Amino acid sequence: MTIVQTLNQFMRKTPTWTLYLAGVIPVAALTLQLFNGQLGIDPVKTLEHELGEIALQLLIAGLAITPIRNAFGLNLIKFRRAIGLLAFAYVVMHLGVWLFLDMQLLMEQILKDLVKRWYITIGMFGLLLMIPLALTSNNLSLRKLGATNWRKLHKLTYGAALAGAIHYVILVKGWQLEPLIYLAIVVLLLAMRIPPLKRVRLV
Repeated sequence: MTIVQTLNQFMRKTPTWTLYLAGVIPVAALTLQLFNGQLGIDPVKTLEHELGEIALQLLIAGLAITPIRNAFGLNLIKFRRAIGLLAFAYVVMHLGVWLFLDMQLLMEQILKDLVKRWYITIGMFGLLLMIPLALTSNNLSLRKLGATNWRKLHKLTYGAALAGAIHYVILVKGWQLEPLIYLAIVVLLLAMRIPPLKRVRLV
């Protein structure tokens, strides 16, 4: 039995609830750090950034599942829904920190920033793309929409991940390496869905 076959067998036996449980750990850790004063001189901004970065990492993880299966034969499809819902939860928490703790629900300033600051506009666009994905990430929606329509709808993930990466690139001051790496990974994962690259097997 190959390593990939062994991993696939292990993944089949692993329940998806373990992923949801693991998804709570960063929130618990950040909350503990917040109350212990360990998030630096601007804890709200740090919390906002960390939640947003985890959301982007989860979006990338979900986006990587199909290319990984195509290239290596490793099947993680059963975890894609959980990863997507966790990504949405982290985006909502990221937004919540910005609205309630950073902007303190000052609606006039919030609306001004939505128009003035492009990274916020793009981030909101990414969130809007994720809402129908989260609402239809259940078996009932799959049956109602049909497999073909459901798959078409869930291609909105591509736009959400790209919007998240661009949001991060514009957010930081100057051309910093980390956001550019995230953007490059998203572009690569999207490119790997182009038919000639989609058929490439690495093992």
